[in-house]
Amino acid sequence: MLLFDLILILIKFTVMAVKIGSEKIQEIGRIVQFHRKEAGLSRIDLADIAGVGKTVVYDIENGKETVRLKTLFNVLGALNISLSLNSPLMDRFKGGNDAQS
Repeated sequence: MLLFDLILILIKFTVMAVKIGSEKIQEIGRIVQFHRKEAGLSRIDLADIAGVGKTVVYDIENGKETVRLKTLFNVLGALNISLSLNSPLMDRFKGGNDAQS
């Protein structure tokens, strides 16, 4: 299943857990930590800016797999990090042929 499909399922059914590979989760954590440090922010500072608890920032940076998607987006947004979804089907999706099942 494509990452894009997994995220769509998660958005539609927020109670459903979606598993993404641990390598990607670890990479996201390293990216967040790098950006936070480059911005000169402590974990508490970033948590305050993002409107999340300080433990969440630690969890993201350390690759915890159960962080809520909305919480992750809050932290990414606070650091001006954007998330891009790519798949072989994106051109069709952008052309308005997205499945409505």
